[in-house]
Formats: sequence, structure tokens, C-alpha cells
Amino acid sequence: MPAIGEVLAFPAMSDGTLDPRLISDTVDRLRQRVQKRFPDSGLGKVAAQLSEIAAKASATSEWIARPITPLRILVYALIGLIVLGLGLTLWALPLPEGGLQLAEFIQVLESGINDVVLIVAAVFFLASLETRMKRNRALRSIHELRAIAHVIDMHQLTKDPEWVLARGAETGIRPVRAMTPFELSRYLDYCSEMLSITGKIAALYIQHFDDSVALQAVNEVESVTTGLSGKIWQKLMILYALHGMEQGAVPGDAVAVRPDTPDAV
Repeated sequence: MPAIGEVLAFPAMSDGTLDPRLISDTVDRLRQRVQKRFPDSGLGKVAAQLSEIAAKASATSEWIARPITPLRILVYALIGLIVLGLGLTLWALPLPEGGLQLAEFIQVLESGINDVVLIVAAVFFLASLETRMKRNRALRSIHELRAIAHVIDMHQLTKDPEWVLARGAETGIRPVRAMTPFELSRYLDYCSEMLSITGKIAALYIQHFDDSVALQAVNEVESVTTGLSGKIWQKLMILYALHGMEQGAVPGDAVAVRPDTPDAV
């Protein structure tokens, strides 16, 4: 099964873009690994939800970037009417006999500037309407991934490596902690992989939609997933170190709790 480095490597196409099909296949394999190792677990349900999102990621990306043709026609028609109305107004303006006095010219100029500013603002609003609607599409989809990242963090929150290796006194209200060190290492590793893939799906959403606000939202999701994954890897390092000490192994042998054999799921 692929390690986390492989998960991040092969979903890219030769042209440097993310391949939604490969991302979907990666998430589906991860879902199978989680459900085989931890059947009927909450993490398995989150993996299944992430797999469904990944399967629709290509369609979602196309939906975000797809031109809104009826809106474009309406916007072009409104802009045309505004320009036509402005032209007809200027053409129909009567010029006073004897020309404009300085005071009258200043008044006309001031009024004309105000009208031009309002017209430009209206045209800009109409021209950017499609982009703002696409941005709302992207932000809604990205918000869903941000929520999933925090759900994954909630699942790993109570997975304390010290408790697995050195159980303390029972309080009767603690969450169930019945994992072996190896099972805990796999659980935390799955969480880290899911967080990494969540960030990649967010990047896939906007790879054909160039918008600074949506890009910032994706960067925030990737920052969140990277930070949460960093906390998980701190737990893994503690687990490897403590388990190596418990087994009487040298620190370099501590990685034996995470085998790389082909059947390690």
C-alpha cells in the first residue's frame, strides 16, 4: 500500500496539474485500508465521506470554472443598454445658444464626472458578477473540506501515545483506548494521509479557476491540514521513541513498529 510520500506524488499529471481520477483512486484505496484495519470505526466513515467528495472532485472543479452563459448574455445586454443610453443622452443634449459660460461648464463637468463614475461602477459590478458567483461556488466547496479536516483532527485528538504504552489510573470517563502501539501508529498515519489529501482536493477545485480570494481560501485549508498533520507526526515520533525504549531497542530501531511489508495495511 502507498506510503504518504507516494500519496502526494502520483496524483499529478505530466503537465503539472492534479489528476482528479488518480486522487479519487488514492482516496478509495485509503478508505479500504482504514476500513480493513479499523472496521466500523468513525475514521472509516470519514474516509468514506472523503472518498465520495474525491469521486466528485472533477465534476466540482468543472462546475466551479464553468461559464455561466445565461448570466453572460444578460450582463452583455445590460452593459450594451447602459452604453447605448449614455450615447443617446449625449446626442440629445441641447447646446445653449452662445456656448457655455464658465460656471455652467463647471456644473456640467461635475455632473458628467459623477455620472461617468456611477456608470463605470455599474459596468464593473456587472462584469465581475460571474466571477463572484463562481467564487461563492468555490468557497462553499472549500468550506466543506475545511470542516472535514477538523473532523479528522477530532478523531486523532484522544489518541495519546503515552497512554498506549503506560496506562495510568482509570477515571471511568475516559474514551476507549484499546489500541496496540502498531495500531495507533497506523491510525495516526491514516489521519495524516487524509489531511494531506484534503488539501490536494481543495487545490484541485481551483486549478482551472484563477481567483485570488478562492486561492487564499485554499491556502488556508492547506495551512490548516499541514498544521494538524504536524501535530500527528509529533505523536508518531513520541510513539516510536517510547515504544523503542519499552522494547529495549536503540532509537534507530523504533521505526520497526511501522513495517513496510507489502501486507502492512
